[in-house]
Amino acid sequence: MSQPRAFQESPLLFDADEAPESALNPGRLPSYIRDHRKRLRERFLQGGSAAMPDYELLELLLFRAIPRQDVKPLARRLIDRFGDFSRVLTAPQDRLAEVEGVGEAVITELRVVEAAAQRLARAKVLHRPILSSWSALLDYCHTAMAYRETEQFRILFLDRKNVLIADEEQARGTVDHVPVYPREVVKRALELNASALILVHNHPSGDPTPSQQDILLTNQILDALTVMGIVLHDHLIIGKSRETSFRSAGLL
Repeated sequence: MSQPRAFQESPLLFDADEAPESALNPGRLPSYIRDHRKRLRERFLQGGSAAMPDYELLELLLFRAIPRQDVKPLARRLIDRFGDFSRVLTAPQDRLAEVEGVGEAVITELRVVEAAAQRLARAKVLHRPILSSWSALLDYCHTAMAYRETEQFRILFLDRKNVLIADEEQARGTVDHVPVYPREVVKRALELNASALILVHNHPSGDPTPSQQDILLTNQILDALTVMGIVLHDHLIIGKSRETSFRSAGLL
């Protein structure tokens, strides 16, 4: 039997964990969980993320994905498994799914927050002169790549005024190698009518020291770009807590 039309169109005007028993089935959360969630929200609104350890910030995210049960044990399991808040957000989907209590809703919530963080960081550098926004560029690269478990190679394409016109992932690889072909880099630069490039890749080990292969590849790309009159401003290697600039290190 269908429900009355008035009830079907009535909006839900309260949080799921604060809903009256008549509105949600099966009833309300235990009072100690509701009180705990309320305290966390208040602390976050008053002091921001700096007022909270990683597992509590993670709890705030999990409230939405799992509205009807205590999420503190799951938050602690995720932190114990991956190390910290950032590594949980960027953990591969298959590894997240191995953690007890993680389902599609949790993975979706984490991915949405990760995407939001990357877009906010990217907005600070897109369509702006990169060389005068270097700190914002480094922040974006760390947000997007520092905690990846496999190598990722990105290219930042710049116009004649060094304004970022495109940011593209060129390739993904393993924990210590990513396949990149200089001819493909040049081809894409010409397609975008780019005048200059910045290469960026991460080292999942956390150590951004360039390898001999990194240096060789950079020189090959530099040679190919030079023939076409395209400038290579830098190659950045992103580690867990710091980065290496080929330009600053005298490698370019």
